[in-house]
Amino acid sequence: MAPNDRKRPWLAAMLALQPGLGHAYLRSWVRATLWFGLWVATVLVVVPAPGAPATEPLAFLAGLADGLGAVEFEASLALASVTVFSVLDAYWLGVRELARSDDFADEGTTACPTCGRDIDPELAFCHWCTTELDAADPERGSGETG
Repeated sequence: MAPNDRKRPWLAAMLALQPGLGHAYLRSWVRATLWFGLWVATVLVVVPAPGAPATEPLAFLAGLADGLGAVEFEASLALASVTVFSVLDAYWLGVRELARSDDFADEGTTACPTCGRDIDPELAFCHWCTTELDAADPERGSGETG
């Protein structure tokens, strides 16, 4: 994995203060969708309904903002719980992905000299950018003896 491609667990945790964003940063799309959906469902259940109908979007959003200001302790506790668990899950997922990428790097992989991504050392080309590795990297050689 190229150094710029490594995901930072602490950044994922900070982004997860809005549930779903940290998981999207880690490209865990299903988890991102589920965490954001859980947060939206929690907001819809615990926040008092606004007075304006949902057919008027601006009035609905203004009413929702007023409703968020009048949230009771139990409702804010529910929202905080979803957020805290989202942050913890994003951090744990980021640490696990970082450990997996370190294990992958220890397995003898090399980086493509053209694009910098990890490549399979048994291939004669980069499967990302199709650069022929024998011609681009003189240390690799052709792998043939003769």
